[in-house]
Amino acid sequence: MNAIIIGASGLTGSLLLSLLIEDDRYDKIKVISRSPLKVKHSKIEETIVEFDALEKYTKSFVGEHLFCCIGTTKKKTPNQSEYRKIDIDIPVNAAKICKKNDIKTLVVISAIGANASSSFFYNKTKGEMEDGILIQKIQHTIIVRPSLIIGDRQEQRPAEKLGIVLFKALQFLFIGPLKKYKAIQARSIAKSMIFLANTPQNKSVFESSELERFSKK
Repeated sequence: MNAIIIGASGLTGSLLLSLLIEDDRYDKIKVISRSPLKVKHSKIEETIVEFDALEKYTKSFVGEHLFCCIGTTKKKTPNQSEYRKIDIDIPVNAAKICKKNDIKTLVVISAIGANASSSFFYNKTKGEMEDGILIQKIQHTIIVRPSLIIGDRQEQRPAEKLGIVLFKALQFLFIGPLKKYKAIQARSIAKSMIFLANTPQNKSVFESSELERFSKK
């Protein structure tokens, strides 16, 4: 099979790329990116794009599974209009290309608490993105909603690191209905995305506790 990745340079996306390289089910990995990757491998085929005009690169979207790991942060993108372009427009436009090119499986990273009706900008943005993707009615649409993502990031985020330490210390409290809020390793998310792409379920949305379970399959 051929896999397509958008957002392969981020924490989860880079781990996903590594796992796909190791996975014998995938012959080619088409990376859609705004700048060249440092990772090189015979399976990787890069397409450098302008994300504001993703529709110009429709012919590059050829494969069985599309994985979308794109996203930004308030620190990187303080302007809310620009934030929405990254977190909503890119995934939704990718979904539209999926539909046009008859790509039957789309896996996208959202976030716990995503809700288009939320009064919180982050949750509202993720919810609107989900709605924009689901309306495309792609045969196998998979939305993963991780809680706090743990992993070694390239950029330094001191406040986030402190938050992760505190969050980890309180993990024992996340039981029962609160289990879905437990922090999750980025590698577990990546592994669960591949599992779900290859093992269709009877629903589209999966939260952290489910992702943790699927990552062990």
